[in-house]
Amino acid sequence: MASTERETTRDGGEIAVRVRDLKVAFGDKTVLDHLDLDIRRGEILGVIGASGSGKSVLARAILGLLPKRSGVIELFGRNLDELRATERSALEQRCGVMFQHGALFSSLTIAENIQLPMRELLHLSPGLLTEMAMLKLGMVGLPLDAAEKYPAELSGGMTKRAALARALALDPEILFLDEPTSGLDPIAADAFDQLLLTLRASLNLTVMMITHDLSSLHATCDRIAAIARGKVIAIGTLEDLLRNEDPWLRQYFAGERGRSIFADQITA
Repeated sequence: MASTERETTRDGGEIAVRVRDLKVAFGDKTVLDHLDLDIRRGEILGVIGASGSGKSVLARAILGLLPKRSGVIELFGRNLDELRATERSALEQRCGVMFQHGALFSSLTIAENIQLPMRELLHLSPGLLTEMAMLKLGMVGLPLDAAEKYPAELSGGMTKRAALARALALDPEILFLDEPTSGLDPIAADAFDQLLLTLRASLNLTVMMITHDLSSLHATCDRIAAIARGKVIAIGTLEDLLRNEDPWLRQYFAGERGRSIFADQITA
């Protein structure tokens, strides 16, 4: 049966991203080894794993930024391998991505950074481009005078928000975030978490968030997927993962940082 945009999980939830049997390798080093994953529409899915486990590789493979050796990736029920280039491009425009360090162009103002995807893919007048950039700045809580500043003139927290504004430029339905709170102080990180929850609710976003921030996992994620040994070794709610007996997961959550956040939930 052909895939449709309304593929569902066993509990009736719609699937935004389906990954099956995904293998990604660099030379003779296999990073993702026949990995399976579903991301449900409307959820914030946290993705955790040790450094080098393949978290960012997974996101980049889904986005088509890295080639895969084998496997199937579906967005909104459409197999990317079966689409013509124009169809695939249209589908990928429904995704927004915020890279770990923002990846803003230092030679462009914040407004120009936000406008870049619109200039590439939309046919908008200069006035409308300006209006849209200001709208996105407001959505992420940046002052309008940030528009004419350059990335080097912003604080770390403001840079993250500017990168998020660019990720939202094309009004995506799925948002991919790579370490969105890394390098932020606790106050700025908490503010980003609350912003993400607000945007998810107001824009009906689906979010895949790669993070090492245990506080963000606790505050924002509906489910968490843990990657190790090239596969998703566990997926479920935070409570599900805290009960999981996998040695790496036990160590991940039961360390000093984890105990300070999840002390009342970690089982002996």
